[in-house]
Amino acid sequence: MTSAIFSSMALAACVTPPRSAPLAPPTVAAAPAPVFQQVRPVEAEPIAPATQPALAFTPRGTAPVDAMLGYADKLRPLGTPELAIEIARLGDPGDAPVVQMQLALVLAQTRVPADLARSLGLLQRVIANPAPDAQPLQPLARVLAARYLEQRKVEDDRDRQAQQARDAQRRIDQLNDRIEALRAIERSFARPNTPTPHPNGGKPAAATAP
Repeated sequence: MTSAIFSSMALAACVTPPRSAPLAPPTVAAAPAPVFQQVRPVEAEPIAPATQPALAFTPRGTAPVDAMLGYADKLRPLGTPELAIEIARLGDPGDAPVVQMQLALVLAQTRVPADLARSLGLLQRVIANPAPDAQPLQPLARVLAARYLEQRKVEDDRDRQAQQARDAQRRIDQLNDRIEALRAIERSFARPNTPTPHPNGGKPAAATAP
């Protein structure tokens, strides 16, 4: 009886329960690699100022003052016909400060007094405009207005001096004409008197004493 108990205990000790398999970690799907698209820069072709909208030939993102200075530099070599085309293209600037300044720059290049006066008026409108797009341009507008005002004074003085010179020359010509007329009169008085011939063709008879 005792040997049977020990045999059953030994058999139970030899039988071991199966070990459980370790749990595999959860699989995570790999994210696809990002695809980078290469962007090729596109060079802008030069655009003539007289054929495109305002400031179309200036790089995007340029500061307003820098863009306006670039526009003025483009206008500098233009002749009178090209300036006239640009004035016609800009047309009525309305309340747009950028176009007002552009038109002011073009008008100042024509060397016409009436155009310079109009240019000063446009700059004054930019200076007095409280709009946000006008404020960056106002320091440059004040500088240009002061310069154009001084230029207008110089041109007015030059025109006034030229008119005074013409008036003085006209008075000199009038005086010369009067002097020449007086000289002609003097020459007529200085001519010798020719003797009057006798009616009978002979010498005049001597006067007899009474």
